[in-house]
Amino acid sequence: MSSPSFSIITVVFNGAGLLPGTAESVRAQTYPHIEYILVDGGSTDGTVDLIRAYAARMPNLRWISEKDNGLYDAMNKGQRMATGDFVWFLNCGDHLHAPDTVEKLAALATDQTDVLYGETLLVSAARTPAGTMSALSTRQLPKRLSWKSYRCGMPVVHQSFIARRTLAPAYIAGNLCADYDWCIRVLKNSRKTACSGLILSDYLMGGMSKQKHRQSLKDRFRVMRVHYGLLPTLLAHGWIAVRAIRHRLRRWGQPRY
Repeated sequence: MSSPSFSIITVVFNGAGLLPGTAESVRAQTYPHIEYILVDGGSTDGTVDLIRAYAARMPNLRWISEKDNGLYDAMNKGQRMATGDFVWFLNCGDHLHAPDTVEKLAALATDQTDVLYGETLLVSAARTPAGTMSALSTRQLPKRLSWKSYRCGMPVVHQSFIARRTLAPAYIAGNLCADYDWCIRVLKNSRKTACSGLILSDYLMGGMSKQKHRQSLKDRFRVMRVHYGLLPTLLAHGWIAVRAIRHRLRRWGQPRY
């Protein structure tokens, strides 16, 4: 596949303090075939002025600002605006890991590649690295990825999962784990996945699923039941519990996600 194009989508609402770092990580990319889409939910804190300033410096930036019905509604808007071969959702506050990240990913893509993925670095609000997702969580980055890889949780987080746009479904409503469902549905139709082996994104800890942890667990169960059935989901949660205990004991006294 020659020169694939990427649509990087950031959803923001009153994110004036976080948006510049995210936008700069996109603006610094060495790869030319990128469109950057900013979907603002009607911010009142100066975010829109920042977006206008970036739009003046980034000819590849497209944006809208209007009320929405929450995060995943806004992400659906961004996806509908996208025109690239691949779509990549980068939350406000998260960064592309290095200036050549997209360039390296593009070199891996073939005509058959439908999913590109890689590792995630967890960072604090001060941008201090805490470690990779594989090191700090119970989930290890798999060398091969399929929809069945998600039976016991999300081994590749959304910020490091890049999907062919023509396969990307709309996000379901009313579920905090709609990104989990989205990845599974993409993988069910994917012809080929490519593991980059690279850190692709810097993930700002403390997102919505952590803030509403109990509801997130319930919503994850609902997604798993739809895709894997009730009994396999119950069995998977048994393994998830055992895995969590083993992980906590193994990393006793050490940082964990």
